Amino acid sequence: MGIFGIGLSLLLLMVLAYRGVSVLLLAPLMALLAVLFSPGTPVLASYTQVFMPALGGFVIAFFPLFLLGAVFGKLMEASGAALVIARAIVARLGEQRAILAIVLACAVLTYGGVSLFVVAFAVYPIAAALFRQAQVPKRLIPGTIALGAFTFTMTALPGTPAIQNAIPMPYFGTTPFAAPGLGVIAGLIMFGFGVWWLNYRAAVAARAGEGYGHHPDEQTVAGGEQAQAQAQAAASGMGHAPIEAGQAATPTAVAQAPSGRVVALAMAPVVLVIALNYLLATWVFAALDTSYLAESRFGNTHIGALRGIWAVLVALAAAIVLIIVLQRQQLTHLGQTLEQGATGSVMPLLNTASQVGFGAVIASLAGFVLIRDMVLGIAPDNPLISMSIAVNILAGITGSASGGMSIALQTLGDTWLAMGQAAGISPDLLHRVTTIATGGLDSLPHNGAVITLLAICGLTHRQSYVDIFVVAVLIPLLSLATVVTLGTLFGAF
Repeated sequence: MGIFGIGLSLLLLMVLAYRGVSVLLLAPLMALLAVLFSPGTPVLASYTQVFMPALGGFVIAFFPLFLLGAVFGKLMEASGAALVIARAIVARLGEQRAILAIVLACAVLTYGGVSLFVVAFAVYPIAAALFRQAQVPKRLIPGTIALGAFTFTMTALPGTPAIQNAIPMPYFGTTPFAAPGLGVIAGLIMFGFGVWWLNYRAAVAARAGEGYGHHPDEQTVAGGEQAQAQAQAAASGMGHAPIEAGQAATPTAVAQAPSGRVVALAMAPVVLVIALNYLLATWVFAALDTSYLAESRFGNTHIGALRGIWAVLVALAAAIVLIIVLQRQQLTHLGQTLEQGATGSVMPLLNTASQVGFGAVIASLAGFVLIRDMVLGIAPDNPLISMSIAVNILAGITGSASGGMSIALQTLGDTWLAMGQAAGISPDLLHRVTTIATGGLDSLPHNGAVITLLAICGLTHRQSYVDIFVVAVLIPLLSLATVVTLGTLFGAF
């Protein structure tokens, strides 16, 4: 009965989340359901002594990262910097490489720390204009944005400030640059095969005589008006003509490049995030005297467990200050923008934290012992395999890369670390495999980012999900298998 209750709660969590029910409600309710199927388990104690401490622990560990990341993304959006970077890349590559241009624009922004939702809103109007001009089917836009924003910059490339790259650090004592060689290989697989697939689909459509398509509702699709307004405000703030969602594009509108100075100002905070993150995590914090961390008031810890999180926090904070200084004229409502960024961090944080609480309750049940032993028994001598399978399945069930990873690490992180140490597998390799594993089944149809992206583009799952599935699920799984194989043979590099 206990295993049945766990399976039923996970299934309902997935189905109801797909139907739009808030995870804040679902997580404690589904945890309660699982407890009711586990005879002898006290209900109230499971909530107050297991669910809430796990939720609170996640908030304590990651609230600053969610907060600073959301504020930074909002400032990049409001100042027009995100739009300037996207337009500069598009203008450089031109309509002949429309798909590559949009992928790179999304990649630069997300790797620099801009939220994927902000990127989708900022890049969509440009993608719509460019694809129309190049006569690439509009149905390929969601897959193109997903490839640039949801895949290699989120999980594979070393140093990315994405939350998916930060969550494993306290468990394994690693930095955002863990196993950089394997991360780059995985990123190249996702990028290379993803761009090839989308170009192949565009070529097939061209041979069939399919162009951009007729989309009379572009001005009123969900998210379209917001994307258009953001594009207008951002472009006018940075001194360039806007490209409206649904507007008939002209060659000049798409190809017009922002000036070098404007692009440099827009790129400076992104470069600072990446560079400062590396310097702090690799050199600065390691050289400081942090023996005070061993004191009980600081948690009896050490710098190895904290340097990764500290580096991301300081890098994002410094980038926020820099963008305010450089773009002060464009940030006409700075206080409001900061408030919107801060409040915008709360729901993603609490949603993920609630999923962590759900996972902690599941892990406390007697039936979970059987599930845990089954997962660990898949490859008892190679935790990389069992970890890859478990993280992928949980990310798929929850529809969340960070949520699935958090549940997996909350329940089995210490076990995997011990198994890795016994097998001579470095924590850096465990970190990178865990991170890449979150970016596979998480992008199933019920994923919130997938649903939002389709709404922004005014398209349906039927029209565009096949391409999202290939670039954000199948190809990342291929890269994961490659990294696990190489890591098993050669270790972390």
